[in-house]
Amino acid sequence: MDFALILASISFLLAVVWGPLLIRILRHYGIGKRIRIDGPRSHQTKLGTPTMGGLMIVVPVVVITLVLNVLYLLTGTTLKGREGNTGLSILVPLGVMLAYGFVGAVDDIAGVRGMRRGEGLTARRKTLLEVPLSLAIAVVMLLMDLQFAGQVRVPVLQNPVDLGWAWVPIAAFVIYASANAVNLTDGLDGLAGIIVASAFAAYGVIALLHLRQEQTFVVQFCFIVVGACFAFLWYNAHPAQMIMGDTGALALGATLGTVALMTGQWLLLPVVALIPVAEAVSVSLQVAYFKYTKRRFGQGRRLFKMAPLHHHFELLGWSETQVVQRFWLVGLLAAMAGVALALV
Repeated sequence: MDFALILASISFLLAVVWGPLLIRILRHYGIGKRIRIDGPRSHQTKLGTPTMGGLMIVVPVVVITLVLNVLYLLTGTTLKGREGNTGLSILVPLGVMLAYGFVGAVDDIAGVRGMRRGEGLTARRKTLLEVPLSLAIAVVMLLMDLQFAGQVRVPVLQNPVDLGWAWVPIAAFVIYASANAVNLTDGLDGLAGIIVASAFAAYGVIALLHLRQEQTFVVQFCFIVVGACFAFLWYNAHPAQMIMGDTGALALGATLGTVALMTGQWLLLPVVALIPVAEAVSVSLQVAYFKYTKRRFGQGRRLFKMAPLHHHFELLGWSETQVVQRFWLVGLLAAMAGVALALV
């Protein structure tokens, strides 16, 4: 754990140093935030804020993780000189982060530069990219015979339950759903970053509980991400100097789902990531209810003033800072509850 916390500090420092340069690059190329036309009026001030800020997180995580992996492959030890198990398995969440980060970057660039300026890729096109990608990741994890691949740990039960190949579509859904849930959460200054950091910290602790089952590499990776997220929040605190964008949100969400699968504790993901799940559910309910009432009454009605959920509370009169702080408190308690359930 001490080494994981050192890595988090290194990740934070690298990201903080890299942040101002990234902001200048994004501004130079005009990579600015797009604003929903039907969104809260207060958000119009965010127009043009540099987006694709997720690169501030992805780059340090990639650099540090690759350094650790190279050292392990060459010497079989970690930076502390002890026998380690960073190894090839750590490349799985790293690969997921890069792959989904690429999809998110394509969407961000399309929204700024593409034919659908201001909107990015269509939901259908993103789904056609993400679903096959998630399935491929799940298959690779199972074929690599990673620990807990094909299995699920259930609270109360001492041994994990083996699901075999039936695990693949479930794992693909976990990765896909987690990616898009975090993406929907990324709508207020500081919200997605602090919620995701809390979730990764929770899974880092959960992985730490399984050290006897060789989960040290997951602990290290989780806290590297936490450190980078904290550094991103340095520039994303209200009023934000940069926005995470799909580049960061999709990458972090998919990676969080992958880490949950690698610990075998993916049943706890809806608890640990309660806020992103609530955001995704609010959108699904809003769309379903609107379509149902339109067929039934000829005019669509809404369950919430606006979805995702954070916009609903903004329109109720909460300030942006209040929404972020209160959602984080709930998210932090949910992450703590997830860790507690992992101990059962």
